[in-house]
Amino acid sequence: MTLFDKPTVIVQGITGHHGAFHTKGMLDAGTNIIAGVTPGKGGQEVHGLPVFSNVSEAKSAFPDLNTSVVFVPAAFAKNAVVEAVDAGIKQIVVITEGIPVHDALFMHEYCTSHNVTLVGPNCPGLIVPGSHKLGIIAAHITSPGSTAIISRSGTLTYELADALTKKGIGQSIILGIGGDPVPGMSFVDALKMVEANTRTEQIILVGEIGGTTEQLAADYIAEHVSKPVYGLIVGHSAPAGQTFGHAGAIVGTDSESASAKTEHLRQKGIQMSATLDELISQL
Repeated sequence: MTLFDKPTVIVQGITGHHGAFHTKGMLDAGTNIIAGVTPGKGGQEVHGLPVFSNVSEAKSAFPDLNTSVVFVPAAFAKNAVVEAVDAGIKQIVVITEGIPVHDALFMHEYCTSHNVTLVGPNCPGLIVPGSHKLGIIAAHITSPGSTAIISRSGTLTYELADALTKKGIGQSIILGIGGDPVPGMSFVDALKMVEANTRTEQIILVGEIGGTTEQLAADYIAEHVSKPVYGLIVGHSAPAGQTFGHAGAIVGTDSESASAKTEHLRQKGIQMSATLDELISQL
């Protein structure tokens, strides 16, 4: 399965404030959530859903479980991911921010070695409008269609989805991969999935300062992506060495600046914009 397919979902951390609140939003968006997991809270209910003390208990009760959304505090997120993988969950979306880099590295390697799709951490998750959402993207600003959004920037993802919907441009998927230095799903991973999806006709790539993942994505697009790609890199006014919001968004070298990334993507045939308004006007 891919992230486009309607999954069978548990929420790890469902009894917490954020977990309970966003579970309601995911249910309202049509997501097939059938249980939650919080250690020591087995036997409770949240929004009518049974709560289990661990993932393996939930998997035993619901063998078709294949996806988890994680709202567990940062200190326990790594263990939550390992627990889900060990129980046979094949897709994991980690919303939690502030996870230590060494924990994120371990999560990435553990999921990769077990052939598990990991989205995040520190991300808004994803939504397939009209079908399901895994995370915190507001469903009411989205609409079903054929444009895929792949983004490192959470806030701009929302603004872009809202602007597209208001212009009558529907979305096949909106995917926030997160801006931490060690993401689970990369731009290239997401591009492979979106290129293969028959419902997607065009792709919007939203990047930001720091790292070289956008350049890697551009190189991949030039060689392997047949669909039109539109790009926007945020952070053009950021001074070198300045961190914004999270550890991934920091300019270390000239090649990590917004202007350098924009130029690299443009040279690879991606239709680049300097602002959100300019991007919308091209579509």
